[in-house]
Amino acid sequence: MLELFKAIGLGLVVILPLANPLTTVALFLGLAGNMNSVERNQQSLMASIYVFAIMMVAWYAGQLVMSTFGISIPGLRIAGGLIVAFIGFRMLFPTQKAHESPEASSKSEELSREPTANIAFVPLAMPSTAGPGTIAMIISTASTVPQSSSEFPDWVITVAPPLVFLSVSVILWACLRSSGAIMRLVGKGGIEAISRLMGFLLVCMGVQFVINGVLEIISTYQ
Repeated sequence: MLELFKAIGLGLVVILPLANPLTTVALFLGLAGNMNSVERNQQSLMASIYVFAIMMVAWYAGQLVMSTFGISIPGLRIAGGLIVAFIGFRMLFPTQKAHESPEASSKSEELSREPTANIAFVPLAMPSTAGPGTIAMIISTASTVPQSSSEFPDWVITVAPPLVFLSVSVILWACLRSSGAIMRLVGKGGIEAISRLMGFLLVCMGVQFVINGVLEIISTYQ
């Protein structure tokens, strides 16, 4: 059981900076201003369910997508690293706020015409939480696990991913349900500071992915 908790903790450390629930909280508050508490709670629950479903599909169907399109593991590592690093740079040096993104703008227009519009899938679940960087990370990890000599036993590798995705979804749900309290406690400045710290971590992770991909290509042709 200790190894299972260790694997879940490692997965959360890798995915949470990409998912960045606090950014989703700011986006949620910007879009759900006209909703009552029942509608907010429903949107929070649906967004968490969508995030879990997206991550599960990426984990279990990622290798099928790679084999279908002939994508190699080093290629996926490099592409995923570039995406993660790009997202990290955008978080470090933001050009627009979360609620000013194109997805949020289109949803704001939709909400002005139809107050009960669904914001759970777009933009809360995708691309705010389970965006391209998160999906690339999950597919890359799922593709490299069978080839790598893992320190974890097989049953942990089988059980841990769904529990990690479930934990991320529960954390997102809790953050959205208590979004008002989080904003009052942390403030916009605190969310920006945390977002930039996570952005720096993502840049480091992305660069390391690219390095690993290049080294893997070099070792293949030696």
